[in-house]
Amino acid sequence: MLPLILVAFLALLPTFAAAQRREVRVGVVGVPQTLDPAAGLEGSIPLVARHVFDTLLTFREGSTDVDAGLATKWSVSRDGLTWSFVLRDNARFHDGTPVTAAEVALSFARHLRPEGETPPGIAWSALLRGYPGVIKDVRAADTRTVQIVLTQPYAPLLTVLAHPALGIVRRASVDGASRLIGSGPYRVVDASQGRMALEAVPGHWTGPTRNERLVFLEVATNENAEAEFDARSLDVWFSPGAPRRAEWALSAPGLRVGYLAFQTEKEPFSRKRVRQAVAAALDPSVIGVALDRAAVPLQSFLPFGVWSRREGGPILGGGREQVKKLLAEGGWTAGHKSTLVAIGDGGELNISKLAEAIALMLGANDMAINVRAETGPGAKTTLQSGDYDIVLTEATVIGGDPHLFLFPLSTSEGVAKGPRAMNFSFYRNPRLDDTLIRASQLAFRAERLRLYQRAQAMLADEMPWIPVYVRLQWAVVRPEVKGLRLHPTGLHRLDTLSLTP
Repeated sequence: MLPLILVAFLALLPTFAAAQRREVRVGVVGVPQTLDPAAGLEGSIPLVARHVFDTLLTFREGSTDVDAGLATKWSVSRDGLTWSFVLRDNARFHDGTPVTAAEVALSFARHLRPEGETPPGIAWSALLRGYPGVIKDVRAADTRTVQIVLTQPYAPLLTVLAHPALGIVRRASVDGASRLIGSGPYRVVDASQGRMALEAVPGHWTGPTRNERLVFLEVATNENAEAEFDARSLDVWFSPGAPRRAEWALSAPGLRVGYLAFQTEKEPFSRKRVRQAVAAALDPSVIGVALDRAAVPLQSFLPFGVWSRREGGPILGGGREQVKKLLAEGGWTAGHKSTLVAIGDGGELNISKLAEAIALMLGANDMAINVRAETGPGAKTTLQSGDYDIVLTEATVIGGDPHLFLFPLSTSEGVAKGPRAMNFSFYRNPRLDDTLIRASQLAFRAERLRLYQRAQAMLADEMPWIPVYVRLQWAVVRPEVKGLRLHPTGLHRLDTLSLTP
C-alpha cells in the first residue's frame, strides 16, 4: 500500500502540471503541414494563420466589425477608389524585419502579380469579387502608408481585410527553401503530420500572450477527442459538430445560415402574402427540436455577431389566424400542393428531418407540401435551374460582411439561371437592388449600417427567402483552461487562453 503522503502528492500532480505548463494543446480537424494564410477561408488554416500572420485590420471581440490591426488609421479618397492605411511603427516580422508599406505591398503583389505562379488560394477570389477582383494595385505612398487602389468602389474591403486569408506575409529563404514569415504574436516552430507548434514572439505590439506555446493536433472524431481528453493530452477541441460529451462543451452561432427560398417566378409564391403566410406558419420551437444540437432558429436576415444585423420583430411564427388571413389575401387555392426540395446531406444536421417538420407545420395550416431530398451534383443543378416551388438550402456570410451574403441572395445580379445563379428565389426588386448596391459602395460605415437596416426591413416585408436557422460552432474546453470566447467567424483568439490550477 502506498504511503498517504505519496498518494496525496500523486493526486496533486495534474494541478502542479497545469500551474507550470504554459502550452495549450488544441485539437482541430485538418492540421496543415505548411501554413499559407491565403489557402483557406474557414477551418483550421485561417484559425492557425490568424496567430502567425497579422492583418491590416482585426475583427472585434464577438463581432465582424473591425478594429485597428497593423494599420492604426485609414481613410478613403472621395471617389472611393483609393484607401490609405497608416501602419503602426512597432510591428516586425519574425525575422526582425520592420513591417513597412513596401513589405505590405509585396505581400499583396503575390496575388496581383504572381509571375506565372498559381494564385495562392481561393480566399482572395471569394473575398474580393474574383481574381484579381476589385483590387487594381497596392503601393507604398511612404514608409508607413500603404495604399490599396480599387477598380470600383468596394466598401466591404474594410471587413474582409480582417480575415486571416489576407494576412501580411514576407517571403524569405530559410535553409535554402522559400518560406512565408509573419508578424503575428506566434511563429511556427515545428510542423509534422497532424501537428503544428507555435511559440509566442516576445515584444509583439499586442502585448504578451497568456500562453507560451500553442500546439495544434489532428483530432478528427468524437472518439479521438474523448481519448485525448482522458489522457490529459488535449486542452481544447474545436469539434466540427455537436460533441457526444456535453461536459465541458461550449457553443455559439456561426455564419452558416439555412434558409427557405421561394421560386418567386412561379405561382403561388410570386405573391407576397403567400410567402408571408409560410413564415407565420413556422414555429421556431418546433424548428429548434428538429435542429437538435446542430443549429438554432434564426429570427433575422443576418446571424448573430454580423455587423449591421437588424434586431426587429420575429420573422418566424404568427399563429393560425394570421396564417389564414394572409392566405386569403394571397389568393391561396384550397387543395394546392407544392414541392419543398431539401438540398444536401446536412452532416450533423438532418436536413430531411427538418424539411419534414416544416412540411408538417405548413400542412397543419392548410398548405400541403411534398418534400423531395436531393444531394450531389444534381442538387446544384436543381438550385441553378429553379426547378422547385420552395428550396431549403444554406449560405455563409463570407468574410463576415453583410454584402457577401445579402447581395448574392437578394439582388437581380444573381437571378440568371445556370452556373451564375446565386439568387435562388429568382426575386427582382429595383429598390432593393439600389439599396444593396449603394451599401456596397459607400465608404462611410454609419451610412452602410443604415442602408443594410433598410434592406433587411424590405426583405422582412417581401420575404423572397426566409432565414430558418444558423449553424452552431462547438468547442470542448478542459475546466482549467480560461479565456476562450468563441467568435462568430470561427477564427477564435487563442493568445488569451491560460491554464489555471
